Amino acid sequence: MIQHFQWKERPPFGWSFSFYYKQMRYKGTYQKDGVIRWHHPEDINEKDAAFLESTVHDLMLYHVYEDH
Repeated sequence: MIQHFQWKERPPFGWSFSFYYKQMRYKGTYQKDGVIRWHHPEDINEKDAAFLESTVHDLMLYHVYEDH
């Protein structure tokens, strides 16, 4: 489970986000076309990446599109 999910709009790039997962801080950019660019850490294992990308998509849909 991820904790302390935060996001902020960064025009024209999309939204920056950060959260903690397994006691490590993750940061990235969620682009308007749904692409996620990871900034930290740069080397995420495939299993965690699939889970985290799915979770970030769900959270962004909720916070950005359904929250308005």
